Amino acid sequence: MKAALISLALLLVQMNSLQDKPVAHLPVHASVIDTQFGGKLLELINAPAQLLLPAIPPKVDSQGAPWSVDVKNLGPSAVTITGKAQFSVRISVGQTIHIFSNGTIYTLKH
Repeated sequence: MKAALISLALLLVQMNSLQDKPVAHLPVHASVIDTQFGGKLLELINAPAQLLLPAIPPKVDSQGAPWSVDVKNLGPSAVTITGKAQFSVRISVGQTIHIFSNGTIYTLKH
């Protein structure tokens, strides 16, 4: 019984941590991920086949934290995100990726 309660508590903490980031959506017909999406979960719905990251990789978000964005593709097709220094990642439907910037380059975190 004690193990079940601990497991339930851990599950609830994990679920809350996934909801800590505000959710954002691209404006209609947008093809650029703006710096304002830093620190957020960007949900893609009917997004274009290719999206661009900011031309100059941001160093921090609006909260002063290192700039990052989580991107979740809700479909209906795969999306490729590209950025400076040959950064490119393809996101399948249902997949979530984590992109970080140090102010110079973009990196993908797993």
